[in-house]
Amino acid sequence: MARYTTLLARAAGIAAIATLTPLAAQVTAPARAQVLDIATDASPVGLDPHVATSFATFVVVSNIYEGLTAIEKDLRIVPALADKWTISADSLTYDFHIRAGATFHNGRAVTAQDIIANIERIKDAKTASPLASRVASVKTMEATAPDTLRITLAAPSAPFLSQLGTIGIVAPEAIAELGRKPVGTGPYMFKEWVPDTYIALDRNPNYWDKPLPALAGLKFHIVPDAATRQAGIMGGTYKLIPVADAATAAALKDKPGVKLLETQDLAYSLIGVNTTRAPFDKPEVREAINMALDRAQIVQAVYFGRGVPGGPLSPALAQWALPVSDFPCYKPDAAGAKKKLADAGVTLPLKITLKVIGSLPQAVDASQVIQAQLNKAGFEVTLNVQEQGKFIADWRASDFDGFVSLNGGNPDPDDYFGRTFQTGGATNVFKYSNPALDKLLIDGRTETDASKRKPIYDAAQKILACQGPIMHIAYGTLFAAARDDVQGFAPMPTRSLRTLRDAKLGK
Repeated sequence: MARYTTLLARAAGIAAIATLTPLAAQVTAPARAQVLDIATDASPVGLDPHVATSFATFVVVSNIYEGLTAIEKDLRIVPALADKWTISADSLTYDFHIRAGATFHNGRAVTAQDIIANIERIKDAKTASPLASRVASVKTMEATAPDTLRITLAAPSAPFLSQLGTIGIVAPEAIAELGRKPVGTGPYMFKEWVPDTYIALDRNPNYWDKPLPALAGLKFHIVPDAATRQAGIMGGTYKLIPVADAATAAALKDKPGVKLLETQDLAYSLIGVNTTRAPFDKPEVREAINMALDRAQIVQAVYFGRGVPGGPLSPALAQWALPVSDFPCYKPDAAGAKKKLADAGVTLPLKITLKVIGSLPQAVDASQVIQAQLNKAGFEVTLNVQEQGKFIADWRASDFDGFVSLNGGNPDPDDYFGRTFQTGGATNVFKYSNPALDKLLIDGRTETDASKRKPIYDAAQKILACQGPIMHIAYGTLFAAARDDVQGFAPMPTRSLRTLRDAKLGK
């Protein structure tokens, strides 16, 4: 409770944001010509893009690997390893041409057969890939020429091109050591990994999009302590903090030599529950959790007001997202939540342990406020803050009553809804199953007319918002902090660091 009070006071400006000592602010680093020193808050959990689930892995591998397509910062789909494609009139057959000059970091040219091997690996149940749902519609694949790939789908898939942009292509011959020695096609290639210290990438001299990249390399320093990251970027030891939480952004605002960059985040804070564990199998109990939350208060306390209460889709997806005013359970109502629990036959207080990912400060802060709010509404919440590896292992195994974390978002509703909420979805760790929702998601995926997809996803959001297995809490402003001499980098709503290929140092 004391921690919760501190968070509210901090957001209101009553408690001071942690300041840096003059000594810390004077930290300097020797010049590393054209190598960009980056401070990240956690070490990756492997570097295999087909099984990765952590943000810490994603920020690194988004520079090592590429897909057939890519997603730009404005969420447009653009060519990447495929420089062009055609789609049949029935929206079932895609013919991709692999661009000339696309090579793996070991020097071998990328072929259509390599793409087939990657997709087959993701589809293989033994891989246990969280991306599997994104290629579930693939029926057949054929290399019609060394540089031409034909993919035939079992049914039309409106988000297919977008989903291909999230599938990093690896050299099949390197799969055995992929977690520690990745071989991709991206603008930077793996050099060295010193556990819990740094990961170094070198410029790919044979990158197809010449003359990119401009930098000689990237060095991701693993710096768990926020104050140390702040001191490092103020003093010049680090040139970039690619993802800065609201507290860090507030502390760095108007600091000499540092600029803040921002965009609307697709990622969101959440509570997730296991719907196979009583009483969370009851929709009424999940609705009661939603009613107990005061999302506006969480936005103030955790996001310093730089966020919005969030429904199932980010407001960045203006074409799709419904306003939270459409969800009755979003009105804070502690008394109503208690009554909802009692009507569901639950003995109060309802005890619940929420596992919390300890590597994400916003998740830890949010969990403190959530605990206080739920405890006023008929719950008795215990928090179990876990290190990243343990949290992810428990998440993958569905070994939780509930958890608090941040989840990434996607440019198309189906990228998120299909794999997360459809029965048997690749990241449906909640074991959630709703036949009515399943039908909506199938219809939304196979309908290629955006105007007809809109009402389908409206209906899906109304099902998920109040009684789904996730209590969506808030979407924050995504901040990055950079030294003034970092040019060309821009944060992306997807949290990909793809724009580092355009980055350079110099005024």
